[in-house]
Amino acid sequence: MPPQYIGYLIAFVVVYTIWKCVRIVPQKQAFIVERLGKYHCTLDAGLHLLMPVIDRVSYKHTLKEQAIDVPPQQCITRDNITVEVDGILYLQVMDPAKASYGIGNYLFATTQLAQTTMRSEMGKLELDRSFEERMHINGAIVEAVDKASDPWGIKVTRYEIKNITPPQTIRDAMEKQMRAEREKRALIAESEGDRQAKINRAEGEKQQAIAISEGEKMKRINEAGGRAQEILLVAEAQASGIRQVASAINDQGGMNAVNMQLAQQYLTEFGKMAKANNTMIIPSDLANVAGILKAATSVIKEVKP
Repeated sequence: MPPQYIGYLIAFVVVYTIWKCVRIVPQKQAFIVERLGKYHCTLDAGLHLLMPVIDRVSYKHTLKEQAIDVPPQQCITRDNITVEVDGILYLQVMDPAKASYGIGNYLFATTQLAQTTMRSEMGKLELDRSFEERMHINGAIVEAVDKASDPWGIKVTRYEIKNITPPQTIRDAMEKQMRAEREKRALIAESEGDRQAKINRAEGEKQQAIAISEGEKMKRINEAGGRAQEILLVAEAQASGIRQVASAINDQGGMNAVNMQLAQQYLTEFGKMAKANNTMIIPSDLANVAGILKAATSVIKEVKP
């Protein structure tokens, strides 16, 4: 072999040995190192040197939280309805050594465990409640899978149900039920609104009637007060007039004035009777007008206090 090829071979062996001895671990990853086929150590992020030939990296794990898609599965509810359920499982490797040697494939194992727990939890609930109890189902799956995966160095953080899909016939029945429920709520709301409207109208009519009656009452009170005031004023005016007439009669010449007024009224009324009737009743003592006045004057004197 030419000497130059020997140098190339030695250089290749040196580079290969260095490459095998030096390991750079990225952030949030962990390498499992075996020495002579036995677990030796776990390499964290950074630069590490291995013994050539006897040390080798057997497993590589990510320490990030992982989201695993749980395939759809058929579940039977408590009321014997078959539904299809799928979800997402979130987990994180906490102990890389246990994850390497505790189980062959922790991703497959946790997925299968989540599916079996899902079937068990769905069998405890009726279909209608399964839509309402998602949080309860998620919590039960997380608790069961996390407890089972603890020896594997896995921490299950949460589980989320994506879809609960019942058969088409059940979906049609549920749609009819929801439509009927919505129509029922609409009728109830409409009747409640109509009832409230009638109550409001009745209350308004009641208030209106009360206001009208109060107004009518005040009107009548005011009218009665006005009439009473009017009667009082008329009576006072009549009394004042009578007093003035009486005072005038008692004054000097008052009686003569009264006689004159009576004679004038007598002649006026006699003239009216003559115009209204074809037959006239003439007093026997027509010329004696003074006698008539004297008789009237005597009546006034008797009435006068």
